[in-house]
Amino acid sequence: MPKTATSCKKLKDIEYSVKVLVDTMTRSLAKGQRIEIRSFGSFDLNFTVRRASVATPKPANVWTYPPSTFPTSNQRQGARARKSQATGQQ
Repeated sequence: MPKTATSCKKLKDIEYSVKVLVDTMTRSLAKGQRIEIRSFGSFDLNFTVRRASVATPKPANVWTYPPSTFPTSNQRQGARARKSQATGQQ
């Protein structure tokens, strides 16, 4: 099927819309806000604190891990069911 000017414009519009959505989500997460998309899931940030780990009783073997932040996502039950139904998984 040949691409027409109209279909190319629609693809550009879709591409721009997705880019704006992802940029907005990225900025919201950078501010520490939680994102929820109805019937899909949510995105949030988890924070870890600075901690030390000792492998052996010797004081020289103490590793210190800096605090970190990482994004997490949770799928809604309906989205999870649709995904497993589409892929044929139980």
